[in-house]
Amino acid sequence: MNKKSFTLLLSALLTFSMLTACSGNNNKNNEAAPSNAGTSGGTDAATAAPEPEKPAEIKIMLPLNTTETPPDTIKTEVEKLTNTKLTNTKLTYQFYPADTYEEKLNSSFATGSLPQVTYLKNQTTFIQMKESMKDGQFWEIGPLLSEFPNLNKLKPEILNNTKVDGKLYTLYIGRPLARQGIIYRKDWADKLGLKPPANVDELFAMAKAFTEQDPDGNGKKDTTGIVDRNELVYGAFKTVSSWFGTPNSWGEKDGQLAPEFEFPQYYDTMDFFKKARDAGYMNQDFAATSKTDAVNMFVSGKAGMYIGGSMQDIDTLNKDLVKNYPDAVLDTHSMVAGPDGKFAQWMIPGYNNVVLFPKSAVKDEAELKSILAFFDKMMTPEVANLMYWGIEGTHYTVVDGKAKPADDKELIEREVKGFKDSVIGEAETNGMYQSLNVLPGRIHAEELLLENVKVGVADPTAALDSATYTSKGVELQQIISDATYKYIYGQIDKAGFEKEVQAWKERGGQKIIEEYNAVYKK
Repeated sequence: MNKKSFTLLLSALLTFSMLTACSGNNNKNNEAAPSNAGTSGGTDAATAAPEPEKPAEIKIMLPLNTTETPPDTIKTEVEKLTNTKLTNTKLTYQFYPADTYEEKLNSSFATGSLPQVTYLKNQTTFIQMKESMKDGQFWEIGPLLSEFPNLNKLKPEILNNTKVDGKLYTLYIGRPLARQGIIYRKDWADKLGLKPPANVDELFAMAKAFTEQDPDGNGKKDTTGIVDRNELVYGAFKTVSSWFGTPNSWGEKDGQLAPEFEFPQYYDTMDFFKKARDAGYMNQDFAATSKTDAVNMFVSGKAGMYIGGSMQDIDTLNKDLVKNYPDAVLDTHSMVAGPDGKFAQWMIPGYNNVVLFPKSAVKDEAELKSILAFFDKMMTPEVANLMYWGIEGTHYTVVDGKAKPADDKELIEREVKGFKDSVIGEAETNGMYQSLNVLPGRIHAEELLLENVKVGVADPTAALDSATYTSKGVELQQIISDATYKYIYGQIDKAGFEKEVQAWKERGGQKIIEEYNAVYKK
């Protein structure tokens, strides 16, 4: 099909889609037979649209944050909603466990086997791919977005945070700017007479009490205060670090940008976790604990605080916890003051993941546009709701203009969760329903999200480019991550940590500092 024909086809597709009522959600795994939707009877042969030569086949790779690969329930419905007289969609979702997704992503990239649509995992994997974007291994999509009315609604300030050398290669999965905080056992706190921690000292005191004062009342010393995982950013460390006043990745010192680990508050945070680990107030092997294992430890009643990540996870944690302990009560908290009495929350750049389109899999601009047309439909309320909430009447109902999830949480997690994590944009841009929250701790979490932003601290380098950081940043960050774990584990002291910082600088870190400062405040 030549370029002119494709343009006419796309125009017809978009025009038709505006006239077709849809209802939708996201989908995942394997192939399902395509089905056409939106056709109507009574069309005569002279005006009937031509049948497509073949389905628009789109393969999608993405991380899976559940234990089970979802069935085709949602995928099949998405195919129906994205089919018209002129085109139909055949989707293949390739799910890989989130805990090992980076390994799969890197190996697929190295062997040239990435599919047409490749979701990354987080900002770290995005950084890993920046150099490849510069090398032309992924399609630039910025100049094309204006052709797609729904994709063109994506927030420009967030798109700018994902640009590489001023060019846009990605679509983003939007997230609230500051979702992190504490999900904690309120029933334990009430039993022990504890209020939500007002500052970092009270946070430590709660961890101690949850460990030493038998909060579950079984007469055994078998609980711990904090459960953490092998993730310094999305686990507990960065959240607590922000409460201590550490800058968000980079901060200003004497008019120049400096990395967070050169600030005294970073050392204060390491000391906090070292003291907690030494005393047994957190899981001893946290540096080797996966997210799945950390969650399992919390919902099995072995820990009292789950810090970092997203306070919105309280719904899932509560669902699994009350199976084991029906009387358990969870709540959320985030306003924890630092030693100086001030509040701060680190903020993400408005997204937690992005999507790329490899040139090794997408052969030309016409195919790229057909894929973008699919994502444009994903950003309609009908498809966004399908992928995010599921099938109305089965996975959710609409109450007061909001989505109320069904009582069968296992069904939602099994059939919908995998697709939910792939929806482009956010409610303001894709029109999907907001959540009707009924769990008190979740209602509290939504209130705290707004409070967090009021004291939010942005990463000043989010929209800046450093060639050395792009090519070596992830590798160099591992030096600091390893040193941080070693310090907390007592394997090195402050001098040893400073030695590792010097190694970071000598291997390229100093160059990163210089490059960021060269463009800072321009």
